[in-house]
Amino acid sequence: MLLSIQDLKVAFRVGKVHGEVQRALAVKGVSFDIPENSTVALVGESGSGKSVTAMSILNLLPENAERSGQILFQGRDLLKTSLRQLQAVRGREIACVFQDPMSSLNPVFTVADQIMEPLMKHLGLSRRQALVRAEELLNEVGIPDPKRRLRSYPHEMSGGQQQRVMIAVALACNPKLLIADEPTTALDVTIQRQVMELLARLKDKHRMSMLFISHDLGVVGEIADHVVVMRHGEVREQAPVAQIFHAPQDAYTKALLACRPSLTENPARLMVIDDHIAGRQAQGTAKAKDPDAPVILEARGLRKSFFFKSGLFSKQEFQAVKGVDFQLRKGHTLGVVGESGSGKTTMGLTLLRLHEPTGGEVLFEGRDLLKMSGADWQKMRRRIQVVFQNPYASLNPRFTIAQTLVEPMEIHGIGASHDERLATASALLKRVGLDESALYKYPHEFSGGQRQRIAIARCLTLRPEVLVLDEAVSALDVSVQAQVLNLLKDLQDEFGLSYIFISHDLAVVKFISDEVLVMQHGAVVEQADARQLLAAPKMKYTRDLLGAVPRGYTGRDTTAAVA
Repeated sequence: MLLSIQDLKVAFRVGKVHGEVQRALAVKGVSFDIPENSTVALVGESGSGKSVTAMSILNLLPENAERSGQILFQGRDLLKTSLRQLQAVRGREIACVFQDPMSSLNPVFTVADQIMEPLMKHLGLSRRQALVRAEELLNEVGIPDPKRRLRSYPHEMSGGQQQRVMIAVALACNPKLLIADEPTTALDVTIQRQVMELLARLKDKHRMSMLFISHDLGVVGEIADHVVVMRHGEVREQAPVAQIFHAPQDAYTKALLACRPSLTENPARLMVIDDHIAGRQAQGTAKAKDPDAPVILEARGLRKSFFFKSGLFSKQEFQAVKGVDFQLRKGHTLGVVGESGSGKTTMGLTLLRLHEPTGGEVLFEGRDLLKMSGADWQKMRRRIQVVFQNPYASLNPRFTIAQTLVEPMEIHGIGASHDERLATASALLKRVGLDESALYKYPHEFSGGQRQRIAIARCLTLRPEVLVLDEAVSALDVSVQAQVLNLLKDLQDEFGLSYIFISHDLAVVKFISDEVLVMQHGAVVEQADARQLLAAPKMKYTRDLLGAVPRGYTGRDTTAAVA
């Protein structure tokens, strides 16, 4: 057995009360094994303890963490290992790949410097030897023109390339165990597919084991041999991947499988964890929208270019959005899909004039938003609002939730008094599933899903008619994602809202959208009714996007790997 975790408990010291140290128990007696040359997946919602469990292996935890139990790596207990001995293990025998490569890669060092460091530190290679090996590693992880890319800085690479660099750094010393913590969550479906296939191929080539952490059972089903399901710091179920998908025993595992939107079904609402555990049944299929509803927003030939200096007196044009046309009807949702770099987010921000357009028209009730003066545009802005991907960055950390919700109403003159605005804020919080006590708390006191609900409530304070949702649920785990998607549908039914829903997740887009617009290289390549387009796409690019969507376990033989 390569790694065996036995009765692991992790507590965090959170302060003192009456002189006594208070502790919050995050991991409560977790046990599982990782055999040689196998992939074990840790699955669960945010807060389930899966990342804390994984980071305990190399003690990559804050100083207030306290661990007990046993973590046996090739028979050696890592909990009893000195820091100096543990540093020799980190990167050499056990390596990590994290979710956000930009927070893991040093922005002031070149790619070469970051791959060479573990080679020189752990293997004692000279700088010249390390540089040769670094180029080989970039080639192995599939980065084109590796010799030139060695001189690049992280910000000069795409998200998928950054993650490949992180994998190259992790594999530099041929570790026996790779810990991959949500390595594909922030990537679009095609890049996610490439990274998953790369990890599986490298695992087999180097005969290493992998601990793969994810909240997405669709991804897990395609890469894991054995699955450990966690909730509230405890293991709820562990079994070979085939059993988890075809004969799950625990109600929580069944609920996780039921939460994810499907490419084949079209329910009126998504099941959430509590629904399934309580035994509630899924509702019927979604009702069709009125195809003759009035058009509230229309784009005609929308273009956006960025200009870069290419010489002393010349500029180079990059066309990010190339003549986009669409119509959005009242009470409808237009889904916008495409890979990273396809122009979908730039298109959404240009609609809102957060990027000034290069050309075209955006008609809102017949008026061109792009030609409005400052004063007219200011009045119109309250009718078109945006919800961004990252709720951690979009809420002011110094404002209470009350201040966050009341401020836009004060700016736009909504409500006769502060008390009336506060009452509106309180009512909207209840509408998005939070109680009145949230008003006087700060953003850091809420989970990611709760923050996204607050961001939606902030938009609703202005009584908008159109919401642009830019990857608004992609950072959320499947159960919270289901809650937010259900909320968006409820709000649309109640207030007649129209959505432009930008996402790389085609299953989510199918659930919430009436029409889908597919973008590639800044241009629209296909546009049709959501059900029709996803059932029978005409363009190869759309078919490739659909083919990259994780389907879960499809019958691989994993019995030998987990024996």
